[in-house]
Amino acid sequence: MELIDHQMMGYDRAITLFSPDGRLLQVEYAKKTVRQGSTAIGIVYKEGVILVTDKRVLNTLLVADAVEKIFVVDEHIIATAAGIISDARVLISRGQVYAQQHRLNYDNPIDVFLIVKDLCDLKQYFTQSGGARPFGVSLLIAGYDAEPRLYETDPTGIYFRYLARAIGEHEEEAEKILQKEYKQGMGFEEAVKFSLSIMKKLLKEEFSLNRIDLAYVDSSKTNKKLTKKEIESFMKK
Repeated sequence: MELIDHQMMGYDRAITLFSPDGRLLQVEYAKKTVRQGSTAIGIVYKEGVILVTDKRVLNTLLVADAVEKIFVVDEHIIATAAGIISDARVLISRGQVYAQQHRLNYDNPIDVFLIVKDLCDLKQYFTQSGGARPFGVSLLIAGYDAEPRLYETDPTGIYFRYLARAIGEHEEEAEKILQKEYKQGMGFEEAVKFSLSIMKKLLKEEFSLNRIDLAYVDSSKTNKKLTKKEIESFMKK
C-alpha cells in the first residue's frame, strides 16, 4: 500500500526522485525485474568457478543451442545474468573491450575485480542520471586470477564476492540449498553434479538439458562450456 501511495504521488516517474522515506523506486523496480529473470547459479570449487543457468527454452521451434546465457568476457572470466538480457549484453561488451585494452596496454590478463568495479561504476551512474533508467539486470561474474573468484553485481551498482550465489526467479530457494549443502574445497566433478542437482530441484518437471547452460573457468585461466552430452554424462554418474 505504501508503494502504491508513492506511485500516486509520482515518486517513481524519474530515477532522480527520492521518496519521503529515502527510496529510489525505479531502482527497486529494476531489482524486481531481476527476480523475474531465469535462474543462474555460481559455485566456487577447489580449482575454479562454475556457472550454471536456465536458458528457459520453452518454444519447441527455438534452436536451444543458439540461446546464449553464459558470456566470455576474457579467457579467464565468464559471466551470466538474470533480468533484461539485452542490458547484460551491453555490460558484457563493455567488459570485453576493457579486458582487451588491458591486455594491449599491460600485456597481462586483467584482474577479475577490475572488470566488476568498472561495470558497477556504470550501473551506479545510471541510478542517478535524469532521462535514463537503471540497468535491469544482475550479473554473476566468475574468473580466475590469483585464485578463483565469484562476484555478484546488482542494478544499484553494489558488488559482493561469494563462495556460492544464485540470482533470478528461484534465488531464495536456491540460496537455502547453497547455505545448507555447499562445501568449500569440493572437486570439479562434485561441484558440477551439485550445481545440476540444484537446477533439477528448482525446475522440477520442467528440467531439461535443452534449458541448461554450464561453463567453468579454472586454474589454467581458461574457460570451457560443457556440451549437452557432457552435462548428461555428469548426471548419470
